[in-house]
Amino acid sequence: MGEKLHTIFVCSDSVGETANTVVQATIRQFNASQVVVKRHGSIRTEDEVRTIVEEASRVKGFIAYTLVLPELREMMRQEAIRVNVNAIDIMGPMMQAFIDTFKDSPKRKVGLLYQLDEQYYQRVEAVEFTVNSDDGKDPSTMKQAHIVLIGPSRTSKTPLSIYLAHKGFKVSNYPLVPEVKPPSLLFELDPKKLVGLTMSVDKLIGIRTERLKAVGLPFGAKYATKERIEEELAFAMNLYRDLGCSIIDVSEKAIEETAGLILAERS
Repeated sequence: MGEKLHTIFVCSDSVGETANTVVQATIRQFNASQVVVKRHGSIRTEDEVRTIVEEASRVKGFIAYTLVLPELREMMRQEAIRVNVNAIDIMGPMMQAFIDTFKDSPKRKVGLLYQLDEQYYQRVEAVEFTVNSDDGKDPSTMKQAHIVLIGPSRTSKTPLSIYLAHKGFKVSNYPLVPEVKPPSLLFELDPKKLVGLTMSVDKLIGIRTERLKAVGLPFGAKYATKERIEEELAFAMNLYRDLGCSIIDVSEKAIEETAGLILAERS
């Protein structure tokens, strides 16, 4: 029989992202593979609070909540005490400290952190586009992309793409392999939106070796050999020159630093 599931309830009168972030950070500190997070957003009534607390009591879980309205916070506190459920108020103590220290009053408006303005929708659209365009899934999306990243496997294309997407840019990325002819579409694009990624041989050997360990493949697999990596990097550099695109060596750069270089070129 498997381990019993542990349930954490994330509750909010907005989307619950703040409480969820704290919960996920906490989970990472434990061997918590059997933890289930149940999110309840846009809570508006005391009945909703009561229902959630009773469910948490039945499954012997606990609650992390961000409720701006004081009546809902108090209801959550009282109901949790009544049925003996742990309920952690993520924002309440911070708001009270602000009041006590600066003698100010909160706006008590839910969802201020995540107001759905035009920029928010642009970021959501960019992230969705980028996820669907990851790792060459649909090369045709390169036409609609703001930025197209190309490079050999494990040169940070995906994390860099997602980081840029959260800045509101639609990103397509394509993996380069010597045995596969690159899409002809690459040569039809404006070179200014193409970025070729490269990395030192030793750095890439280290990253690919760790990848082999993670997926349980043998240490000596061709994927992580010096000869294979040198071949892939040479193939990529020749393509970059043919395309006339910018080239960034990501060997010793953080994702944020590489993204900064890409965006600086666009400004």
